[in-house]
Amino acid sequence: MTIGAVLLSAGILGAVGLGFAILISIAHRRFYVFEDPRIDAVVGLLPGNNCGACGFPGCRGFGEALVEGNTTPAICTVMSPDAREDVASFLGVDVGSADQRVARLLCAGGRDVAVQEAEYVGLETCAAATAVASGGKGCTWGCLGLADCERSCDFGAITMNEVGLPVVEPALCTACGDCVEACPKDLFVLMPLAHQLLVQCRNLLDGDAATAVCNVACNGCRRCAADAAPNLIAIRDGLAIVDYDHYDLATPAAIGRCPTGAIVWISGAQFQEPARALQGAVS
Repeated sequence: MTIGAVLLSAGILGAVGLGFAILISIAHRRFYVFEDPRIDAVVGLLPGNNCGACGFPGCRGFGEALVEGNTTPAICTVMSPDAREDVASFLGVDVGSADQRVARLLCAGGRDVAVQEAEYVGLETCAAATAVASGGKGCTWGCLGLADCERSCDFGAITMNEVGLPVVEPALCTACGDCVEACPKDLFVLMPLAHQLLVQCRNLLDGDAATAVCNVACNGCRRCAADAAPNLIAIRDGLAIVDYDHYDLATPAAIGRCPTGAIVWISGAQFQEPARALQGAVS
């Protein structure tokens, strides 16, 4: 190969390379997306749990929303008050406020009151037991007590009590929703801490059939609906349902004549214990 051919090849390659460099530069300028450098700083102040309790996809998503002014530091239920103040101070915004939400258990049927029709032997998880004859419990809607929810909670907000029911500590609960996803019976719900009226039962059997499998089951007697404000409580498929759109009408009067203790009035700051242990919490 002659020197001229070598130089020609080098020139062609150089021209092609230069052309691609120009195209890449144009594309970079055209499609460049500016990212506010404050985002990394804010994310560094966040707890890094990526629990999603704030409603955003992890701490980075929350940090981006904070910088864009689409939310407030108070929405993060994991940060301490001082940490929220630090974020607010860095961004020059108000801390804001948010209604605290907690996980609530919709079952009070522990081993002491619920009928166990068959013994489950196998992998000690609620998910596995549910796949085998619903775990052998008489109430197929009830808590199996194998602690999937406790293991799923990264914040230590759930512990199992002596009758095999999970107990939620509101002060530790961040409303991340992990227990909601972990429970194969769909017995956990996230609700505002201020909502004190709760039906701790999901049993869809009517009357005596419900209480035959669990002493604290809702038997659909309608007394709570009759004693509550209009439209607050309805009976559907033999089960009392609270309409939280009308929660401002709620009073402890709704639980006064419940024959089983399936509907309760919970003091927001206390542990959520089984219904029969909460009747003294009425105020």
